[in-house]
Amino acid sequence: MSVLTQEARGRSTGPLAWLLVLGIVLAALNLRTAVTSVGPLLDQLTGALGMSSVGTGLLTTLPVLAFASVGAITPTLARRVGEHRLLLLALVTLGVGMLVRSFVGSAPVFLLSSAVALSGGAVGNVLIPTLIKRHFPARTGIMTTVYTTALAVGTMLAAAATVPIERASGDWHIALGVWAALAAVAAIPWLALLRSEPERDAGSRDTGIRRLLGSKLAWMIAIYFGTQSMIAYMMFGWLATILTDSGFSTSEAGVMLGVFTALNIPVSIVVPMVASRFRDQRPAVVGLVAFYAAGFLGLWAGPTDLALLWVTLVAVGMGSFPLALMMLALRTRTPEATAALSAFGQSAGYLIAGAGPLLVGVLREVTGGWTLPYALIFVVLVVQLFTGLYAGRNRYLEDEQAVPARMTR
Repeated sequence: MSVLTQEARGRSTGPLAWLLVLGIVLAALNLRTAVTSVGPLLDQLTGALGMSSVGTGLLTTLPVLAFASVGAITPTLARRVGEHRLLLLALVTLGVGMLVRSFVGSAPVFLLSSAVALSGGAVGNVLIPTLIKRHFPARTGIMTTVYTTALAVGTMLAAAATVPIERASGDWHIALGVWAALAAVAAIPWLALLRSEPERDAGSRDTGIRRLLGSKLAWMIAIYFGTQSMIAYMMFGWLATILTDSGFSTSEAGVMLGVFTALNIPVSIVVPMVASRFRDQRPAVVGLVAFYAAGFLGLWAGPTDLALLWVTLVAVGMGSFPLALMMLALRTRTPEATAALSAFGQSAGYLIAGAGPLLVGVLREVTGGWTLPYALIFVVLVVQLFTGLYAGRNRYLEDEQAVPARMTR
């Protein structure tokens, strides 16, 4: 079956298209709520559950482990179950996991139910770029903008609203359980979309994660995805500490962290819209790395009274996340290849990213300062620039994979 035939078959129009857009938006709103709703209540949770430092460390590491491991097997699950059915199951799993953990008083059960919830989010991470490629092949940039904006809104909403809900209700169980209701709402469009389950392509087995192990393009995209995620985890985990070590009060640092998080929404809107207008995304890669470099230089050595400017520049650099997600669809011709690249890129990328916050903590602890952590950040930026310049060129994964086959004939 030709690529053009596949695209024509997958393109969705009319009411079905709008239902898919609604489904993608609601699903994206939920993909990070299981993660960002826990952070603001972490001290209360560890005390109430009697969680040890090992358990706390495992809880903060679970997202990376789930996104990497479950994300890797998502294309196989999608071939067996169907993409729409699998995303529905993922949202149900996400909601059930969050609901269960909101009732428990045991640390092991809380960790287990969190892992279940995060597994649902991991499936959504991989499936949504695939669904965008399948149903909106001519509108990849616009739909990636919709997806990443909803993802950013959901991330900020859970981080900002969990504590006020806890204070209003007086119970952290309620504050965490609310987000299970949002997952239930997100499942409704996908119940209706079960009747429009895409036809499964038996030939999709030819584009699997194992084959991508030998693909330079796949590795460049995975490392680019990993470096931008690493910097994001560093900033969410350490920005407040960086600011307080620079002389800001805890409340001032909290406000700046809130501004940093909120800026992800307009950045997620603008970057995919601009980058998708061009076949070559290398200018966007260079521009975003430049924003990162300027912001980090300012935080490291610039005037502290301009800290809000430096934080803003770094937030603009965070546009590398929606750019990396967009590349998953732009560098492939078919939904099946998008699924494989999404699973490979995100699984390997999140494994790379998970080491970032730990390394920053170790370097700060050993040196008692921020010189080596910033040096690490700039090394990561160099790697991001190099891999982004390769991944940003107008090329397709399938064309690269076809080269060895032609050579052997």
